[in-house]
Amino acid sequence: MLDVIEELMHKGVELHKSGKVEVAAQLYSVVLKEHPEHPDANHNMGVLAVGIGKIPEALRFFETALEANADVAQFWVSYIDALIGAGRMGDAQAVLDQAKSNGARGEGFDQLEARLNVSAQGQLMTCSAASEAHPQKPNILDSLKLDQAIRLAKKKSKEDTGEEAKRIYQDILIKFPKNKRAMEGLKALVGTRVGKASKVQDPPQEQQQLLISLYNERQFIQVLEQITVLLEMFPNSSFLHNISGAVYKGLGHLDTSIEAYKKALAINPDYADVYNNRGIALKEQGKLDEAIEAYNKALTIKPDYAEAYYNMGNALKEQGKLEKAIEAYNKALAIKPDYAEAYNNMGVTLQDQGKLEEAIGAYNEALAIKPNYADAHRALSRLAKYTPENPQINIVDDLLKRQKLNDSDRCHLLYTNAKMQEDLGDLSAAFDNYVAGGYLRQKLLAYEFTQDTHLFSQIKQTAPKFKDVALNAASEPVTHTPIFILGMPRSGTTLVEQIVSSHSEVTGAGELPYVSQFGRELALGVTAATLGTVSVFREHYLAELAKRADGQAFITDKMPHNFQYIALICAAFPEAKIIHVQRNAEATCWSNFKHHFASKGLGYSYDLGDTVRYYGLYKDLMHFWSQSYSERFYDLDYDQMTENQEPETWRLIEFLELNWQNACLAPQNNKRAVKTASQEQVRQEVYKGSSQAWRKYEPFLDGAFDGL
Repeated sequence: MLDVIEELMHKGVELHKSGKVEVAAQLYSVVLKEHPEHPDANHNMGVLAVGIGKIPEALRFFETALEANADVAQFWVSYIDALIGAGRMGDAQAVLDQAKSNGARGEGFDQLEARLNVSAQGQLMTCSAASEAHPQKPNILDSLKLDQAIRLAKKKSKEDTGEEAKRIYQDILIKFPKNKRAMEGLKALVGTRVGKASKVQDPPQEQQQLLISLYNERQFIQVLEQITVLLEMFPNSSFLHNISGAVYKGLGHLDTSIEAYKKALAINPDYADVYNNRGIALKEQGKLDEAIEAYNKALTIKPDYAEAYYNMGNALKEQGKLEKAIEAYNKALAIKPDYAEAYNNMGVTLQDQGKLEEAIGAYNEALAIKPNYADAHRALSRLAKYTPENPQINIVDDLLKRQKLNDSDRCHLLYTNAKMQEDLGDLSAAFDNYVAGGYLRQKLLAYEFTQDTHLFSQIKQTAPKFKDVALNAASEPVTHTPIFILGMPRSGTTLVEQIVSSHSEVTGAGELPYVSQFGRELALGVTAATLGTVSVFREHYLAELAKRADGQAFITDKMPHNFQYIALICAAFPEAKIIHVQRNAEATCWSNFKHHFASKGLGYSYDLGDTVRYYGLYKDLMHFWSQSYSERFYDLDYDQMTENQEPETWRLIEFLELNWQNACLAPQNNKRAVKTASQEQVRQEVYKGSSQAWRKYEPFLDGAFDGL
């Protein structure tokens, strides 16, 4: 039984790390039914409870974990952190003192101690800031002490002057947001004498501003705690449900976020901001049509809503509708001419279309409005060729010297500076910037290499099950046949897609998220592989693929990491063509390392050691696939393609069972949009030698590629 428990814990941890928190919680619960005092299961359930704002439940789990095993430092850290989140500063300090007396040491405890040392001052500053936001409005505590104000509110309540009592309690909560007597007094008033006439019922402006300030500081747990209390007093507050949705989105709980927005709209159907926010959450789920519908509803209510046009442009861009995306950005800019973000994303869209000079112009417009716009600096650096007199060099240098620069902006600027130094010939400085930028990117993504080792292990464990549930091509004809182009990122997949999509019968759809979106849980064994579940995956994927078909019989899906899903792809799409692209190992790893990817799923690429180790996982998995599916995919050598373009292209088109067309020899003439880091290269003729470009950095690599 112990082996089963540990296996359940291992799987629960993996699901937890991959964001499948509901399923992880179910597995932890099974463990706790058998072993109620299991320390790791209790601790992890506590972490999950904190994530959804259930602090009291979290505290109970942490206490049980510590009772079972007080020697684990992380149990103490999590418990103290939750106490701070609950506002129990005295208890948190006492537990920290206890932990220290037991020998607790380390950065986590030092950070907790620092938070406790400044908490009282920070609370005063927050309350002061909230008060200063509306200095013209007097507060009852300006003239009375707290106890006097409480007594006065109770007196007014008994005298049946509820509105006045409500105002006093609200004044108290502005300065003391966690005062229990004021909360209980206000709660007793709400829903009885106060507010009966109004269905829409929001907290006072000062309290709303306090929540917004905490949200902007990413104090999500504190915001949820405040919302929980306030919703009891203001159950019909569309504002509270709206900010609740924003918080849950920030925590990564998108389903809960969308549900909160739904509640806000049920109260106030004309709330344009909620439709806009709901659209953002839906887009993050990959539900682009629904997101665009939400933005349109926001614009119906508020036609001059620049942010909704901007967000719609982002969704249209993801759909590959680049002209419509640019139109949406132009509308946003017509309403808000100083909208730097719209200029930046319009630049990205123009760049995808190959309109590089226009893209540079858009980035420069964004930087003219917002000179410290780090993302725009990095985007521009990808297109610029720097000489010493370029003024952007000094601007970026000055920005990097700022002490209060946040990690995200510093990361963008380090990659920008790396490109600048590379162009100027200072490869040592360029390498140092790539290393520093990569370190920050991994930190921001909270990436650890064990995430990928466990992922690949799960994929291999689940893979054999797909052999028994493979679909029959003859019984499942398709209108649009998918062509999967996969392999390591930066291995030449973009060039191969340009070649293939130069054929008149093929639409190049780019990197599509749908295999992972609809099939990840199947591939990892979270959802059982059956004929039914594989068929559902197939139907969902093909429905989305059809939207990108542009009338052609064949459509490419160039998501490189689909190499993880070859067993699922072979089971669900017996008629599909699969092209596995390989390139020189050192060139592939170096190119991964030096790029800042928009995707959050390439955490390994920001450290050279992790990149090399990941390349090993990839090679091992491809060998694993070749043992069962070698006849299903075509191995294409990128370097051979560049050296012997015509014969290699002939062989590729023959594998796809397409008629030969000479256009496939001139991929640089293909005018389709390219949305990857390789977009500049594929606008040029196929050229040799690119796989040796890494060698100029060889003196700085300290043998990192020796294992390759």
